[in-house]
Amino acid sequence: MKITSAFPSKYLKCSDLNGMEVACTISRVEVENVGGQGDEEEKPVLYLTGKTKGVVLNRTNAMTIAGKYGEDTDGWVNKPIVIYPDQTMFQGRMVDCIRMRVPAATVIDASEIPF
Repeated sequence: MKITSAFPSKYLKCSDLNGMEVACTISRVEVENVGGQGDEEEKPVLYLTGKTKGVVLNRTNAMTIAGKYGEDTDGWVNKPIVIYPDQTMFQGRMVDCIRMRVPAATVIDASEIPF
């Protein structure tokens, strides 16, 4: 048994991705109290179609999505997003994190481009 399974999280963690990129569809964004006991703060949480865990948005991920879909989170509903594991500097050390990107509109075979 993984000890983390004894303490399940309501929110997606980097380890939940198992090193994979996941293409998803945004279902909604809600502001929720997140954090531990006595350490709660309100943050936007992104929910994905067909998934039970939400993703707590940090500024980087929120601005990545807003850069493509606009600042009004109501406009993000039913839009595609790719979630992937990455690393970032936090308190002087590298830590695992979740990053997001908006998928390219269309991917074509390079042989189809006449140059």
